[in-house]
Amino acid sequence: MTEARAEAKGDGPLDRAFAIVGHIAGQTKAVSVAEVASALALPLPTAHRLVGNLEERGLVQKALGTKRYVVGNQLVTLSARVIGAAFRTARRHAVLRAVAAEIGEQCEIGVVRDNTVAYVDSVRVSQPQGLEFNPGEAAPLHCTSTGKIYMSRVPERVREKLCRALPLTRYTETTIVDVESLLKVLDETRKRGWAKTNEEYVRGVVGCAVPILSPDRELIACLGVSVPVARVSFAELDGFLGPLQKAAALLSETILQADDDGDDR
Repeated sequence: MTEARAEAKGDGPLDRAFAIVGHIAGQTKAVSVAEVASALALPLPTAHRLVGNLEERGLVQKALGTKRYVVGNQLVTLSARVIGAAFRTARRHAVLRAVAAEIGEQCEIGVVRDNTVAYVDSVRVSQPQGLEFNPGEAAPLHCTSTGKIYMSRVPERVREKLCRALPLTRYTETTIVDVESLLKVLDETRKRGWAKTNEEYVRGVVGCAVPILSPDRELIACLGVSVPVARVSFAELDGFLGPLQKAAALLSETILQADDDGDDR
């Protein structure tokens, strides 16, 4: 029995609904209700009913111009909030605070939501100069290190479609606004495993980021640093990679663990 079929063998509609959401979220392309029913060994009428209920709640939605389904905006928003809540716990925030103190610059954790980068936690240890990423703020994909990591990790065909669909707004003289140039950078980012930006979103600010991965190596979020180029050059950003990768590994190890600093009475 496949993992997908096993997940659908719960006792009630909620188990099956979760299995449907999990299946659709795990696909790299939109899927039909018939494909969902087949993958999860569900009766087709049951699959239609449950997918309809999920669509009404915004957890899944039809891909534009088709009858096939992708994850819904409400699910994407909820996922980002859940990830943000997990990273804002005392243990994870302490890791972020420690790495920010070690490198002496602002560090932030970002996730991708609705094709934008949303920052869910940040620590600043120096006086702000230039760019500040604060929790709740959002930034574009194409000119941020977190956005580049996210785009580099999606399948190649999806990546190209995304790059051609995004509004590649020019924010500075060095913003990458040519699709082919961006695709080349994303290919390099995928091979390297981390990303850098060279005054691409805000003039005078450079940055880099590393991925925070789940135990099964899926991208959860990114850990990044933003710094005025007057203090650290674009080339010197490489010196931050060691501490960032060490902190990201620690965050990856603890993200599914409960904090032990609460009152459990």
